[in-house]
Amino acid sequence: MATLQSLTCSSPVSHRSQEQHCIPGTLPRSLCLRVWSSFNGQRLQLPHLRWLSNRLHSKTVGPIKMMVKPTIQFIQGTDELSIPDVRLTKSRDGTNGMAIFRFEQPSVFDSSTELGDITGFYMIDEEGVLQSVDVSAKFVNGKPAAIEAKYVMRSPREWDRFMRFMERYSNANGLQFVKK
Repeated sequence: MATLQSLTCSSPVSHRSQEQHCIPGTLPRSLCLRVWSSFNGQRLQLPHLRWLSNRLHSKTVGPIKMMVKPTIQFIQGTDELSIPDVRLTKSRDGTNGMAIFRFEQPSVFDSSTELGDITGFYMIDEEGVLQSVDVSAKFVNGKPAAIEAKYVMRSPREWDRFMRFMERYSNANGLQFVKK
């Protein structure tokens, strides 16, 4: 319920709140608050808490930053557990570059029969998702052995965004940068 409250109160349409009667037999009127939800315009009945009231009437409005553990996925919703070897290339003028990820014995092979097919390469962090469909599997004696995924960056802005993801991912997984 606390998560729902924080999501609703940070919604841009939730500022239209009014005190209303609660559902009979639940809480007294003075302790309830009816809040408009951004989810299909449905009303939500929430307990009227002191911090909730202060937050609704507060003048400070700002983004709520969610901390997300940086992950890599091949099947959306299923994190890859193995750590890749990453090679980076960048043009001399710095306008474009490529990251090549090589996963030896990735965990996606263990779960792909249950969860579905590999749909792409997804790098997820608190800023959003970077994705590529350039994914290839390597087979040895008819069995999957490795996955290679390429992510192409076509501008300095895309390069900077990728490097921010890699910094977060490497900190979370103990990777180090080695220049060759």
